[in-house]
Amino acid sequence: MKKTLWSRLIICFLISAVAVFIFLNTYGMSLLENRLKKDQVNLLYKEASLITNAYRGNFIEDSTAFDDLASQFTSIDTYLNIRVWIVNREGIIVADSSNVNNPPDVNINDLDPEFLNSNMHEYTMLSNLFYEPMLSIIQRIDYNFQLRGYIVLHSPMSEIENKANIYLDVINICFLLFFPLLLIIFLYIYYITAKPLKNLIQAAMEYSSGNYGYKLNIKGLSEYREIGAAISYMAEEISKLDDYQKKFVANISHDFRSPLTSIKGYAEAIMDGTIPTDMQDKYLNIIVDETERLNKLTTGLLELNRFDTRSTLLDIVSFDINLVIKKTAESFEGACRDKKITLNLVFTAEETYVDADMGKIQQVMYNLIDNAIKFSHNNSQIKVSTEERGDKIFVSVKDYGIGIPKDSIKKIWDRFYKTDASRGKDKKGTGLGLSISKEIIQSHNENINVISTEGVGTEFIFSLTRSAE
Repeated sequence: MKKTLWSRLIICFLISAVAVFIFLNTYGMSLLENRLKKDQVNLLYKEASLITNAYRGNFIEDSTAFDDLASQFTSIDTYLNIRVWIVNREGIIVADSSNVNNPPDVNINDLDPEFLNSNMHEYTMLSNLFYEPMLSIIQRIDYNFQLRGYIVLHSPMSEIENKANIYLDVINICFLLFFPLLLIIFLYIYYITAKPLKNLIQAAMEYSSGNYGYKLNIKGLSEYREIGAAISYMAEEISKLDDYQKKFVANISHDFRSPLTSIKGYAEAIMDGTIPTDMQDKYLNIIVDETERLNKLTTGLLELNRFDTRSTLLDIVSFDINLVIKKTAESFEGACRDKKITLNLVFTAEETYVDADMGKIQQVMYNLIDNAIKFSHNNSQIKVSTEERGDKIFVSVKDYGIGIPKDSIKKIWDRFYKTDASRGKDKKGTGLGLSISKEIIQSHNENINVISTEGVGTEFIFSLTRSAE
């Protein structure tokens, strides 16, 4: 049989029911009999004490009217089913409540010399005196430190067993009535545990097959609802990742195919002589540029991968951000000269120290200034500034170029994303610069934002922690 929660619950239910039934009818029966026996012993002692106190004088006077006493004990025999013997000091039964006018006239010492020496006997079977085992209590009657006789009371052991059976029957009937209720409880446990699990398993199977639109609706215990919410959230994230991977493959295929096509085409043209010798240097330079573009793309992907796997460790040091900006700006002198762009560096202080990874912040500055130059008009300017606000330093790179369309502002941080307006201008771009910049700033637990108006210009602003002086 398949091991399911339902089968396990049924097995546990049956085992529990059988175990309780066996326990009640074995150990429970024994406990019940012992309790009833103890109660009967107490009753016999009580009756024996009452008889002794009421009729002690008859024994003291050594009266022979024991038949009259025996007749008075018949009510005890009738209503309590307790047989009463009066035994003299020699051990002879002189009166019997069951045989008032005809006592056994038997010497108990002849049958069992130790019988009168004990206070209680169980399963008493004296020859020819009882037809069934009896529970016996012996009460001595003394006066002036002399033994006058005994009061012996007998109660059938079968009566105790019959009472125990009656009580046990009532308990078993109650158990049989409780049995369906117990089954309902097990069914309820199954409903609140197994059914949600089946829904979770079904949802997991749907999501694993790619059906991310499957709606998971979990009711019942809060723990299952939390698991359901976690699985739904996981499916949503996997769906996003799946979409991202598809876009990633499409984008990277496009960005790799374009330069590779150019390299292959120009290389083959040079080899078969289609391109004249005097023109080869021009196309070799194009091949070198396309190769550099592929190198930048590969480097960018590796950089982003290190951030994705959280394997990048920051080398936090204190350095002058103004100096880093100056050195980075110097590397763009040629590009600025070609487009006749002026780089204005505006600092609120001569030196502004921050705590950050200098190499990675320099990479951010390079990406932002490079973007600003690409999308600025000829004969324009770019403003790079730093400003102190409390314990933060804000760095701004502002251009007055083509700007970013409003519907594209939220997408510029996506990998490989290029606005339609930028595709004609950014021939060598990979679409990874802003993604890398954002990952670097966020790894510093800082923020980077953009303000842009199409046709007016764009400003990127990011924050860094100011060094403690």
